[in-house]
Amino acid sequence: MSARLLRRVLQERETAPLDPAAAEVEQEEEEEASPPRVAARNPFDLLDEEEEEEKEDEVYSEEPVSYTEQKHSVNKKPSNVVSETNNKKSKKKKKKSKADTQASTKSRDEKSLDSILEDLSIEKKPMQQRMNRNERASGKEIETNETTPGTSSILSIDPKHLKAENEMRRIFGSKVVDSLENQRNVPSSSRPVRGARRVAHNPRKTLLVTPSSYWPPWDKSMSMDLVETKSDFNYFRYIYDPSASHVQELFAVAKSANDLNSIAAILGKYPYHPESLLTFADLFKYSGEHQSSADAVEKCLFALECGWHPLFSPLQGNCQLKYSHDTNKPFFTALFSHMKNLDRRGCHRSALEVCKFLLSLDSDDPKGALFCIDYFALRSQQYKWLEQFAEEYQCDNSLWLFPNFSFSLAISRFYVERDEANGEASDHSDKSTSVDLMKQALMLHPLVLRKIVDKAPLKDSSWTQILRNVFFGSAKPGSPSLEHMINIYVERHYIIWRFPELQNLLKDAALLVIESLKQDNREAQDWACIRKAAFSSDKNEYSHLLVSDFSDTTPSLPPEELRPFMVAPGMVHEMPPGEQEVGAEIRARAPREVAGRNAALVFLESLLPWVDYGDNHQDANGQNNDD
Repeated sequence: MSARLLRRVLQERETAPLDPAAAEVEQEEEEEASPPRVAARNPFDLLDEEEEEEKEDEVYSEEPVSYTEQKHSVNKKPSNVVSETNNKKSKKKKKKSKADTQASTKSRDEKSLDSILEDLSIEKKPMQQRMNRNERASGKEIETNETTPGTSSILSIDPKHLKAENEMRRIFGSKVVDSLENQRNVPSSSRPVRGARRVAHNPRKTLLVTPSSYWPPWDKSMSMDLVETKSDFNYFRYIYDPSASHVQELFAVAKSANDLNSIAAILGKYPYHPESLLTFADLFKYSGEHQSSADAVEKCLFALECGWHPLFSPLQGNCQLKYSHDTNKPFFTALFSHMKNLDRRGCHRSALEVCKFLLSLDSDDPKGALFCIDYFALRSQQYKWLEQFAEEYQCDNSLWLFPNFSFSLAISRFYVERDEANGEASDHSDKSTSVDLMKQALMLHPLVLRKIVDKAPLKDSSWTQILRNVFFGSAKPGSPSLEHMINIYVERHYIIWRFPELQNLLKDAALLVIESLKQDNREAQDWACIRKAAFSSDKNEYSHLLVSDFSDTTPSLPPEELRPFMVAPGMVHEMPPGEQEVGAEIRARAPREVAGRNAALVFLESLLPWVDYGDNHQDANGQNNDD
């Protein structure tokens, strides 16, 4: 029995019984007149009064009280007592009044929050999406359209597929990926110092990459500015912070001097300078250190994402970042390199999402994402999405006219037909078959067959008989642009043609082409007219896209060949006083002579971004000093 109940029983025994109605009225007057007694409360129990009573009973029961002390304390209390039922009724009334006040305050807070969001012009779309997901889970249908006007749903990005770690967890399991991440977060060059304590920095979370714990904090050297809003699209560009604007000049001087030491000194002071990180990423790549190259690219993407504008979001699809601005070019380069690194690790679905993001930033497609997006779709088994993309994406020409899409659509149709044969529902009965699409691709681009047979390679003797046909053996591209596109396609997609089922598909389609041409030779002329009308330019419109950028193989340079890029100490002179804080040194331009050198080495050297074959007017003595 609790102490409170014991006091009530003793009081009822010692006092005379009163009228229950009068006792209730006197008790209500007493409660109104007397101030409420303050007891020790738990702040989390304020919403439940019944639990509060139990708490108070426990507090009173913890202290042992004698019978005489209880009787003495009861005598000091007023003699009018109410029953427990009446007390509970009054408490229930109080509880209802509190609930009403809380509901009213909550509604006022929501109204005030809505008014604040309207004043700040902030969309409440994420909250609406969460509510819609809850309604879908409960079985309710949603009739509202959540797409933003002017956006393309075909290029919408799924954030859970952006990071390679998520895809690797689905492939290898969480334990394997977590162990690899723990090894990666510990830098190999870190050596414990006696008496020093190692502090691990926890960087901010980003959408594109997962930063390592040993990365330094973001230096805020770059940010993003909103240029204009036009046709439901927001146009942005990167800008340098005024305190770090001189770093770009230092990088230009170091690049013109082909000096890696100065670029390394810039990264020592500004560890997130984008162009310096991309320079060392290329250096590591050509040195064969692909993991170090990928880390440099991810660090560059981390810094550029931290500088995003609040209105910039890749998930909405209405953000444009034009490549014409020089400050935007490192972001395109880093995204393209990151996409290739994801492909090298086997994370094709993540590479597809990055490719969609790269294509949505600029409709001019400066990096050629349109020539590899079909490859990543096939490797990630997104066959139906590829067909939908070819139908909905707006381009100057129809996508099926491009060599990569004409063959990739036939491959995707082949796998869709195979899935439908295994029991899936068929909703493409009115479309062409995979053999017809492959036959159409060979009639439009017959040159692709010979290049695939040589590149894959396809060593079956039947291919020799097929290539002896005049239509395939003497095929010509027709225009420089088309020839360049065919070379890019073969370099990017040749590995797909190593699958036996696709080789059989290609062989059957080639034999059908030969049979149809025997019956009617005018069909080849019709397809040649279509090819000439689609690619009529006499210039190579895609000359800015290098075929080597779409290759899986990367040429490597031995360490002794990289030494000429480090300028000799005798050519050093001090920087101006205003630039000494970086700690870098300006080197004189190192001459790069082409005559008398190895042609292969000159070619690999020209791929490095810091090499410049400009006007060199130094004499032979300067060349000897450099050596």
